[in-house]
Amino acid sequence: MTAMDARHTGNASFPAPAVMVVMGVSGSGKSTIGALLARRLHWEFEDADWLHPASNVDKMHNGIPLTDEDRRPWLEAVATWIDNTRRAGEHAAVACSALKRRYRDILIGDRTDVRLVYLRGDETLIARRIATRHEHFMPRSLLHSQFEALEEPGPDEAPITVSIEPRPREVVAQILSALAMAEHARTP
Repeated sequence: MTAMDARHTGNASFPAPAVMVVMGVSGSGKSTIGALLARRLHWEFEDADWLHPASNVDKMHNGIPLTDEDRRPWLEAVATWIDNTRRAGEHAAVACSALKRRYRDILIGDRTDVRLVYLRGDETLIARRIATRHEHFMPRSLLHSQFEALEEPGPDEAPITVSIEPRPREVVAQILSALAMAEHARTP
C-alpha cells in the first residue's frame, strides 16, 4: 500500500465523529498519530495504554502476551472513557491497539459517532520502529503475536485505513481528508 492509499470505506451518512479510535499493532504510530490528529482538530487525546491494569503492564514487561481475559477490563475502561467523553459533549482521539473485531465491538459497538482509524504497516517496518523506541512496556519480542492476533477491520466497520509509511503529518492529513474534515482543522 502506498501513501496515497488512505481511504474511507464507510457510509457517508455517519455523523461527524465525537471520538476517533486510532488502532494498529504496537509500533504502528497510534500514539503519535492520535496526538497529532487531536492537536490538529483541537480535541483531547488519550492513550489507552495508560488505562491498562498494572497486572497487564507487568505481563507485557515480562514478554508475556495478554489473553482476552486480561484485556477485558482494559477494554471496558477504554469504552467507559469513550462514553464519558461523548456524554460530556467533548471530542477526542484515543490510541488503542483494538486488534480483534470483538475488541472493537466493545469500544465502538453501535456508537455511530465513534470512528475507527486503522494504521496499516508491515511487520518488518514496524519491527525497525520498535527497535528504536525506549521506555515502552511493549517489547519487540511480542510484535509477532500482535500480527497473529490482528483482525484487520472489514468494510462493515467503516474504517479509515492509512499506510504508516509516510511521515506522521502526512498520515494525519490523509485521515483528515478521508473524514472530509480538513477544512475544519486549523494548521498548527
